[in-house]
Amino acid sequence: MIFQTIRKQQPLIHCITNYVVANFQANGLLAIGASPVMADEVDEVEEMVRIASALLLNTGTINERTKESMLRAGKMANTLGIPIILDPVGAGATTFRKNTVHQLLTHVKFAVIRCNIGELAAIANVSWQQKGIDSGNGSICIEDEAKKIAQRFDCIVIVTGEKDFITDGEQMHWVVGGHHQMTEVTGTGCLLSAICAAAYVAQIEPFKQLVNTLLAYKKLAEFAASSTQNIGDFQIAVLNELHRLSKDGEK
Repeated sequence: MIFQTIRKQQPLIHCITNYVVANFQANGLLAIGASPVMADEVDEVEEMVRIASALLLNTGTINERTKESMLRAGKMANTLGIPIILDPVGAGATTFRKNTVHQLLTHVKFAVIRCNIGELAAIANVSWQQKGIDSGNGSICIEDEAKKIAQRFDCIVIVTGEKDFITDGEQMHWVVGGHHQMTEVTGTGCLLSAICAAAYVAQIEPFKQLVNTLLAYKKLAEFAASSTQNIGDFQIAVLNELHRLSKDGEK
């Protein structure tokens, strides 16, 4: 199982992320044996990324300072050949966010873009009514637009939702399952992006590893939901299941 592989590899994941989910992301990475570091100071990110296995850039609470940190860290990671995962949270919600995401895509080479359908629409410049950082409403062909983005930026694109879609511009795969409670607590998508960073570097077949990560995360949601009835306990159950699956596998 991919979580077990991550535990064996123990990668260091440098997260320049949002303050709403930083703790949950860090605990989720720790639960599968990875090492998180949440450094976003402009004057240290280049040094920090030098020792990382992968870099995650999450725009959930983006501001001018953290944008500069992301650009510096991203350029250094590119120079060193360290893979970068982009989580363009709320990319279409405001002009600042959309411009920031497009600036990142212009100046930084990403290995993976992990987004929801509204964020995909923003990157693809498809008309869409985004609701804050939620996916919102509109009309888009996920397969066509995700494939175009993957080819344009030479990366893997993951679009998550009730069903997840992943493509590298040629290969395509849908992943079903999961549980609706994953949408009722904050941070589950952001945590998935961090786990995708760890999964990407776990072995030598990134696309296959990420498909397996999406499958495992759907199963994890089902297991977590079956073990608790209260939404306040659900995040704890997610962490518990991550830890269990990374140590014991699916039983």
